[in-house]
Amino acid sequence: MKKTAINVFFFFLFSLTVLGQGKLKGIVVDNELNQPLIGVNLAVQGSTGGVLTDVDGKFEISVPSSGKLSISFIGYQTKVLSFSVAKGEEQELGKIVLTVESNKLDEVVIKGSALFDIAKDRSTPVAVSTVNAAVIQQKLGNKEFVEILNNTPSVYASRGGGGFGDSRVTVRGFGQENIAIMINGMPVNDMENGRVFWSNWAGLSDVASAMQVQRGLGSSRLAISSVGGTINIVTKSSQRKEGGFVQSMLGNDDYRKFLATYSTGKMKNGFSASVLLSNTEGDGYVDGTKFSAQNYFLAMGYEFNKKHNIEFTFTGAPQWHHQRGTGITIHRYIQKGEGGEPNVRWNDDWGYYKGEEFNIRRNFYHKPVMSLNWEWEINDKTRVNTLAYGSWGRGGGSGAFGNVAGIAYTSDRLRDANGLVNYDLISQYNSGNAITIPDTNNPPGTVTLSRPQDPTYGNVNTSSSGLSMISGINSHNWYGAIMNVNRKFNKITVDAGVDYRYYKGIHVRNVNNLLGADYYRDQRNVNNNSFYTNQTFAASPSFNPFFNATKNTIVDRNWEGLVSWLGGFAQAEYKTDKLSVFVQGAVSNQSYQRVDYFVYADNVPLQTSDKQKRMGGNIKVGANYNLNEKHNVFVNTGYYSRQPFIDAVFPNSRNIVNDDVSNEKILGIELGYGYRSAKFNANVNVYRTQWNDRFTSRADTDPANPSGYFVFRGVSELHQGVEVDFTYKPFKGLQVNGMFSKGDWSYIGTSTGDKFNNQNEIISTGTQVFLDGVKVGSAAQMTAALGFDYEFLPRLKFSANSNYFDNLYADINPANFGVQNNKGTLKLPSYTLFDTGLSYKMLVGKDNKDSVNFVLNVANVFDTIYILESQTNIFADDNVIPSNPAAGTYASNNKLYNGVADGNRVWFGFGRTWNFGITYNF
Repeated sequence: MKKTAINVFFFFLFSLTVLGQGKLKGIVVDNELNQPLIGVNLAVQGSTGGVLTDVDGKFEISVPSSGKLSISFIGYQTKVLSFSVAKGEEQELGKIVLTVESNKLDEVVIKGSALFDIAKDRSTPVAVSTVNAAVIQQKLGNKEFVEILNNTPSVYASRGGGGFGDSRVTVRGFGQENIAIMINGMPVNDMENGRVFWSNWAGLSDVASAMQVQRGLGSSRLAISSVGGTINIVTKSSQRKEGGFVQSMLGNDDYRKFLATYSTGKMKNGFSASVLLSNTEGDGYVDGTKFSAQNYFLAMGYEFNKKHNIEFTFTGAPQWHHQRGTGITIHRYIQKGEGGEPNVRWNDDWGYYKGEEFNIRRNFYHKPVMSLNWEWEINDKTRVNTLAYGSWGRGGGSGAFGNVAGIAYTSDRLRDANGLVNYDLISQYNSGNAITIPDTNNPPGTVTLSRPQDPTYGNVNTSSSGLSMISGINSHNWYGAIMNVNRKFNKITVDAGVDYRYYKGIHVRNVNNLLGADYYRDQRNVNNNSFYTNQTFAASPSFNPFFNATKNTIVDRNWEGLVSWLGGFAQAEYKTDKLSVFVQGAVSNQSYQRVDYFVYADNVPLQTSDKQKRMGGNIKVGANYNLNEKHNVFVNTGYYSRQPFIDAVFPNSRNIVNDDVSNEKILGIELGYGYRSAKFNANVNVYRTQWNDRFTSRADTDPANPSGYFVFRGVSELHQGVEVDFTYKPFKGLQVNGMFSKGDWSYIGTSTGDKFNNQNEIISTGTQVFLDGVKVGSAAQMTAALGFDYEFLPRLKFSANSNYFDNLYADINPANFGVQNNKGTLKLPSYTLFDTGLSYKMLVGKDNKDSVNFVLNVANVFDTIYILESQTNIFADDNVIPSNPAAGTYASNNKLYNGVADGNRVWFGFGRTWNFGITYNF
């Protein structure tokens, strides 16, 4: 009886508690991509319990009659909502938006997001990884923008030579020219060669709202070159809350950054605006790689009414940076190091000139982009999105033209006591004075060099006599427009639209520095084969985005590439709660034309080539099925017929059409599985992509064929592999992240190569190239990462991460695979890197509405020495070209460093680096 009475008493208390409670229901989404957030913690303030959102971001929580509901999630700002609910009733809170805890214009993506092709979890059947602004702000620091993607499966980001913005990224073994890079729905791959130069986009890390990597065919409706994948970068918009921030950051090697931004918020008249300005400078980790970069961003929006919204953006990042452009052998790095270890900072290109740091290899560019996005919501079932954009790239990169009595500027004979290029010595020679340098034929003797003067122009440099700093200017005018019509029919959504692009590439050269000479003589213009100039132009970007690209005096080359594109696309998607299926197709007509004002005389019709046209397109089919609230599977497949780049249509810088070039064919298929729960999420993907009829060309290294080249036809590759990634939140404040990817990327079959001279004449044809089974280089085929973020005190977070890279192979030249029993591709050593970070957010101001954020990051904590990539494919038992300091080459007799022949030209990765930043948000 006593036990029964106790049970009745507690049941009575429980009944009172339940009857005194109500329920709150809703869904939590993020502010950037409007996607549900899984595992968000919701709790009534003052209570010890709580609930987590499910796989669809939904929640249901029992609450007392009134109070405050706290909504928190790592990486997002905590939101507190007051509530009042009657006993025993339910209250629907609807959509609750959490804002990314970021210092970068933190608000919604711009209107017209239908053009962005953002993949949605458990709906879009593609392999996808998303990096939000909080991660970029907290962990990027002074790294290159694309390095934030190294925790993504099958992605390999490299800093290349190590200059500011000289990085590159590969996805599933495909280089940047075969990855579609999109910014707010706008394609940014160069229309002539598909390349992306990240120094032109150095400011994106300041204004990015999110970056999503879609591996494989991707979800874009455009007929774009997404052979390996698509990188969608979404910037912030004008429509964010009123406020701003200022930020200051310091780092290794005198890295300094200052940034400020302010937004008006959406005003009563429907207008909104955001502006951002930043300046970044430093000496660079690699010796002699100083840089200076600025960034500006302006977004203005106006809501005419509920049906019409427009968003105008204008952004650019003018910069200049010194480079490490000369390939350096491992032997050379060790020669400049200590104790048998390489000096990974060594740079053969720099020195001092007139008492200041001078590097003849310098990049400078300003690529402003302007866009206007209009969203027209005709009714609740139909809307039209239109994007018009323009880009005006101005700038290029400098290099050395000529030599000193046949001696390259990188030779040890022209260096000072510290091993740096002696540009003052070179200037003396250029100005007609005698110089004394080591005599390699009679060591340790010396030899005196001087050169005669031109009777009319004095000390004259040419492309083969004297040394000049000359820039190759690669400017462009680019205009485009995309229109998409979206129509909903119950469970079916149809999209259709057009994509137009016009591109004019302007390729000239300007003299930057005569290094003591009086004139430069250009002999490469057939319309004026003896042109003298003493005009020099600074190798620095113009802040005028509409600067005349041909205003400066032109030498050595002067040609234009004209590329236009007209495409149409359509997609139909069927969607229920469990199943989503899509069919997408696109077709495009691309035209090419080349105009050369130097190679061809003004009165020769061939000065302007015939216009060449190529049709291309793609078709994709995919489906996702949600087995239940935790498990989903997907499949997608697609076929691309991709038009060649302009250098394949007009090879060797001539206006003669390559009739043998054809479209490249890509066939891909992918299977995926996803698991979602409140604490653990995981994805598994397997893929297979075959790339046929690839066109590639390489320079001929045979001295008997100067400036000659090879053209290889019918090159095929097979990329296949498996990818796994996961997140685990065992308890509030801790998130564990991990990934693993294993690829098998190889060339298949044989191809043929033709050898050409510098006049575009065939020397030999039909040479067989045996590439079957040869590994694709320049990207790690196995990667793994494991890390965590832990908020061990309120707003105090610690992060740690490790990355492992293996099965990394050197780049290859197909010309070296003319025998069937070849050695394949040189495998480079594996390596592991560790990074850590610490951040703290201090609340200040009235009602703690403002904050001061402190961020500290340390990359490569253990100062690991590792080879990032190799430009050569030399094995230990190969016959290596001996050292030739006169020509600026430094090989050796096949000594090994970490198992790799030290005659290989490689880039080493960075050692330990750090950055510390303070941001005041108001």
